[in-house]
Amino acid sequence: MANINEEYIEEYIRSLFPSHQGILKDLELYASVNHVPIVEREVAQLLKVLLKIKKPDRILEVGTAIGYSAIIMAESTRDNCSITTIERREDMVDIARKNIEIAKYSHRIQVIHGDAQDILMNLDEKYDFIFLDAAKGQYLDFFNKCINLLNPGGVIVCDNVLYKGMTASDKLVIRRKKTIVKRLREFLKYISSLEGFESSIIPIGDGVSITYREE
Repeated sequence: MANINEEYIEEYIRSLFPSHQGILKDLELYASVNHVPIVEREVAQLLKVLLKIKKPDRILEVGTAIGYSAIIMAESTRDNCSITTIERREDMVDIARKNIEIAKYSHRIQVIHGDAQDILMNLDEKYDFIFLDAAKGQYLDFFNKCINLLNPGGVIVCDNVLYKGMTASDKLVIRRKKTIVKRLREFLKYISSLEGFESSIIPIGDGVSITYREE
């Protein structure tokens, strides 16, 4: 079991929704063959629903990879919604930009190459929706930088927060992952009681947290 739910549950949920076509289908195959982590199908569906409800004007993503989730977010938002996505690996930046061009979203999606810790400190824009899917052990630091960039009424979504169940159970923790798990637990505890924000933790995919900034 790769994620936190039984395989039959994952398969059933995924069977309910139409398969992706075109560039998204190609990227799913590329990610599978090349072992590139992308959001699970059920998490992608959650993103689509949240974005259609929120109708953001500006989106920030931390962790571009091959551009899969950025393209999903572009497809799920209005034409005037701009997306800024940050990726530290130069090879992934090149691949993502090519994929975004193929998907015809280069005019809406800007890929920034660099360390998110530095870039987040220097962004001037405010965002309505932020998606974190980067180094799990740095989520708390990323989050605190991101809330300074989040508009009132804005939403932050973080992927992989239950980390194959290890965040919730010591019995599942792999020794080399102890530090990441410890930091994820601290992160979830922090967002669950943060004044001025409301959070929920959704047990789909590898665990997703959703945080709303009160207006």
